[in-house]
Amino acid sequence: MALSDQPADVSEFRSKWGWFVALGIALLVLGVVAAANLLVATVASVYFVGTLMIVAGVVEIVHAFGVKGWGSFFLWLLGGALYIVAGYLAFINPLLASAILTLFLAASLVASGVMRIWMGIKGRSVLNSWGWIVAAGVVTVLAGLIIAAGWPVSSLVVLGTFLAIDLIFQGATYIAFGLGLRRVS
Repeated sequence: MALSDQPADVSEFRSKWGWFVALGIALLVLGVVAAANLLVATVASVYFVGTLMIVAGVVEIVHAFGVKGWGSFFLWLLGGALYIVAGYLAFINPLLASAILTLFLAASLVASGVMRIWMGIKGRSVLNSWGWIVAAGVVTVLAGLIIAAGWPVSSLVVLGTFLAIDLIFQGATYIAFGLGLRRVS
């Protein structure tokens, strides 16, 4: 397929293939650094979540003043204030926040794994791949149970591990995407 036969977006991206590769390399390096320093990566994750909570709280408080006439001003204001307090507490005690977030992650994994298992079993009459769905659910439940079994000690490294793995996979994906764009003729 010639470059002129492709959508304009692909040709525009093709000229930037090097930027995708550079971004991929940067993310890959950050992922390796995070993997080498899991505790630091965990704290960085908590600070990121804390920052998002503070920003969300400010936005919710601003929103409260925008909907004063709705009769729920104080609920919006309280919700925003609680978000800000929670974000602040994440900065004050990141290890406690990581323990709470890790426990929440473990519970979420167990719950989503159970849902996958249930969906796979429920859909076995119409899905040929229902066994894969059930298997994925079992792996997700096991991951959640392993994290929960190691809690609270696991909270020192779990979030950092997830961050490192995500950065490494994102980096590899951008590198592959950029090199794929370079090969497009």
